[in-house]
Amino acid sequence: MVDYLRIMLNARLAKMDERGASAVEYGLLVAGIAAVIVLVVVALGGTIKDAFSDTCNAVDGTTGTAACD
Repeated sequence: MVDYLRIMLNARLAKMDERGASAVEYGLLVAGIAAVIVLVVVALGGTIKDAFSDTCNAVDGTTGTAACD
């Protein structure tokens, strides 16, 4: 009976250790995804801004209003 309780206790402790490791792994995964998003925005920010400016200027030319900055 004591051996059974010892095995069950060890199994519970092992599960707790795995939960902590999973939380750290998920945290690292989220940090990595955030870093990739920041890099993509920095790398493509100017291109996207130019595309929106061109679109705004094209629409502004047809409507006659000065809404683009």
